[in-house]
Amino acid sequence: MRSIWNGAISFGLVSIPIKLVNATESHSISFRQIHLSDGGRIRYRKVCELDGEEVATAEIGKGYEEADGSIIPITDEDLAQLPIATAKTIEIVSFVPADEIDPLQMDAAYYLAANGPTAAKPYTLLREALKRSRRVAIAKYALRGRERLGMLRVVDDVIAMHGLLWPDEIRVPEGVAPEGKVSVREAELDLADALMATLGEVEMDSLTDEYREAVEAMISAKSEGAFEPPAESDGEPAGGKVIDLMAALEKSVSAAKASRGEAGPQAEVTPIRRKTAAAPKSVGGKKSTAATKKTAASGTKKTASAKSTSARSTADKSTAAKSTATKSTAKSTSKAASAKKTAAATKKTTPGKRASA
Repeated sequence: MRSIWNGAISFGLVSIPIKLVNATESHSISFRQIHLSDGGRIRYRKVCELDGEEVATAEIGKGYEEADGSIIPITDEDLAQLPIATAKTIEIVSFVPADEIDPLQMDAAYYLAANGPTAAKPYTLLREALKRSRRVAIAKYALRGRERLGMLRVVDDVIAMHGLLWPDEIRVPEGVAPEGKVSVREAELDLADALMATLGEVEMDSLTDEYREAVEAMISAKSEGAFEPPAESDGEPAGGKVIDLMAALEKSVSAAKASRGEAGPQAEVTPIRRKTAAAPKSVGGKKSTAATKKTAASGTKKTASAKSTSARSTADKSTAAKSTATKSTAKSTSKAASAKKTAAATKKTTPGKRASA
């Protein structure tokens, strides 16, 4: 990889010669401006305002414009001779835990390559020291005409440097948060947690730029003359107004589970029970019509029950009387039969006694 800057890392009294290499690259598709009527390329020409002549890149330098419009020329030699330690040096000023760096400060990323055999030992020393301390190095360096802030950390077996914005370059987020007090229920947080757990983690290497791939496919099809505009989608665009947050969260959890092959009973989400409105209480001590009807119906039931009980009691008494009369008659009949038998026995016994006399 081609280096964009040569210098050294200043680590106390240790100097490590390094080369700065871009660690990232852009895969964005760039477009040219064209004339719509004939497709001709639109170009910008660099013209001198004084003589009106087009100027080649090699003849273009830098200059600072003052308030009155006058220009002060600034050369690369002028910048290189500035009395600052970071002109050709990445000067480490401190070591801090990585979580103390605000991600908002992150800027461009670079790889620091050891420049020459003599740099191998001190380069490895700094790399291993960073690994063992589990810290990152904060450094200052000068690049492209200005002093910058950087963070050094270890990536595999290489020291990487992230350009950092200066603290005063981070804007305060005034007026960005939602206005007014917004309350979130525990049930909503539980569903949000369930959705986060269902989505889980992802392999960063598996993520691709689908938009860029679609643009490349369109360009390829157009170049071959086989491009057909896609049919318009009838679905509503994403990011619409959420009417029911709970329902949206429940559906999101179900969809996430289904996308991970957990369809069926596992993909179902138990709905959150919502409290129903309570019936209005009576006002002024008066019972409602429904309550009156209920009381009347209850009274009717009690009356019918009492009548039924009385009738059963009367029937039971009548049955008992009949049973008593039957028993009395049976006893009388039994006594009469016994008397007849006694009389008959007496008659038989009397003649015998007389004959014996």
